[in-house]
Amino acid sequence: MQATIRQDAAFLGVGLHTGAPARLVIRPATAGHGIIFRRTDLRGRPRIPALWHQVSPSRLSTLLEGEGGVTVSTIEHVMAALAGTGIVNALIDLHGPEVPILDGSAAPFVDGILAAGIVPQNAPARAIRVRERVEVREGLAWAALAPGDHLEIEFEIDFPDAAIGRQRKRLDITQASFVRELADSRTFCRLEDVAAMQAAGLARGGSYLNAVVIDGTEVLTPGGLRHPDEAVRHKMLDALGDLALAGAPLLARFSTSRGGHALTNRLLRALFADETAWELVEGTGDLDARLPGQGLALPPAARQPAAGPAATLRSAAG
Repeated sequence: MQATIRQDAAFLGVGLHTGAPARLVIRPATAGHGIIFRRTDLRGRPRIPALWHQVSPSRLSTLLEGEGGVTVSTIEHVMAALAGTGIVNALIDLHGPEVPILDGSAAPFVDGILAAGIVPQNAPARAIRVRERVEVREGLAWAALAPGDHLEIEFEIDFPDAAIGRQRKRLDITQASFVRELADSRTFCRLEDVAAMQAAGLARGGSYLNAVVIDGTEVLTPGGLRHPDEAVRHKMLDALGDLALAGAPLLARFSTSRGGHALTNRLLRALFADETAWELVEGTGDLDARLPGQGLALPPAARQPAAGPAATLRSAAG
């Protein structure tokens, strides 16, 4: 079944790169609506669908551009939270140019969604089944989608800083696995890159409260890491948010080495450019069980233990 949020969930903060104040509200939407952003701070409250072909080039984040050049930036964390909790229909009101960074992870968004509630809708689930392998490359970086009966993400990173180094992780993104394993992992950066980012007009809202800052062997952010491999977990979180721009959950094996936002979007463009490489499927029952968020839409008293990390995420997010 398709799903939406039961009631509004509001979030206040600042944009990671613009430093601008932002207010975001996730609102319920009808079946078949999809995920749509609405800029409530602009005249006419223009809307931008959260879809792969709306993505415009942007450094270090994912940016959507609509008619008239209206943009919404750094959408990946809220998109990951929606995808990971199984919400496929929502209207997202955003007052400001950039989604608030909050604690740098998707955990506050997940907590807000679970607190507001998830509502199954009287419409069959829809998914995009990858039928043929598609791959893109850029230098040493590559990303691929291959056939699978559920979404699997495998990510490899390699950084010179010993505090990160080479990390690799694979996860089946089904049921509550995103909530348990990835949602609380924060964005990260190298200390030596901060000055260059700020000189380029980026990271103006960044701080130790919303990012893990690495300097060689040291983790400078107070409290250290939430997971020994938090860096690769966060990259997987980002990937889920970017893959959600396909417009429906993917039934595929996604794998990448040294990947990022731009490469993932290039991969989606390559997929949809080949009509033989994918198909849209609908169904309930077996299909529902293979999609993210299964079980999270149950009343709190009836939820399975797997849905329980919300309390843990709240405490970790401070």
